[in-house]
Amino acid sequence: MFNWKQLGVIMGLSLSFVIAGCGQEEEPQSVGEEMDYTITGLEPGAGQTELNNQAIAEYESLSGWQQETSSTGAMLSALDKAISNQEPITVTAWSPHYKFAKWDLKYLEDPEDIFGEEQHAATVVRKGLEEELPNAYTILDRFHWEVSDIESALLIAHEEELEMSELAQQWVDENQDTITTWTEGVDPADGSSIELVSTPWDSELFTANIAKLVLEQQGFNVTLTSIDPAVLFESISTGDADASLSPWLPSTHGALYEE
Repeated sequence: MFNWKQLGVIMGLSLSFVIAGCGQEEEPQSVGEEMDYTITGLEPGAGQTELNNQAIAEYESLSGWQQETSSTGAMLSALDKAISNQEPITVTAWSPHYKFAKWDLKYLEDPEDIFGEEQHAATVVRKGLEEELPNAYTILDRFHWEVSDIESALLIAHEEELEMSELAQQWVDENQDTITTWTEGVDPADGSSIELVSTPWDSELFTANIAKLVLEQQGFNVTLTSIDPAVLFESISTGDADASLSPWLPSTHGALYEE
């Protein structure tokens, strides 16, 4: 018997290659030559690095291509440089990420679904939360963000060098109308404690900090802890934590979800 409950979808996620154009109409072969038939990847041990290798082996259109592994920071620097110089580049990509708000990027098609189906971030809560803290449960159930909104916010954090807690506070200050739709008709709390847990990724920490601030506005005493995904699911399952907005389903955290 599962010891937690899943709430609504809040946003979608994709993993794949993206291509940044050079601003000119060229034949695919000449563009490939300009890029030395190279895909700019991430760290050698990253899960998506292995998926990239599978894609190169699977797709005939990638025959002769190679993946150049580096790091996330190096990939972003290469992307920035290529776009500044109006040169084509193909890089490893995922969303939500600020790069999609900063640059005009296009996902390449993946008809074989090597990178998996589109995912969504789900809110999960421990068993019994709905009965014990129905006001918190209702607010958590109403949370919703679009990927583009997340990416625009992450770009602000990147450019202004903000911590995710600072970015969340800025967002809450500027979006009280949206917050009202989440809290309308919900009775305020009287200092009841609630513990949120989040994975340590920027997009998840951003939304988790928004949830913390909104619940605090409603009178909750909120603790937010950043933890490893496996520990996150265990803490929800055992009731050590109350809720999380971090799980990506059905692929990224699917095995942990089932377990």
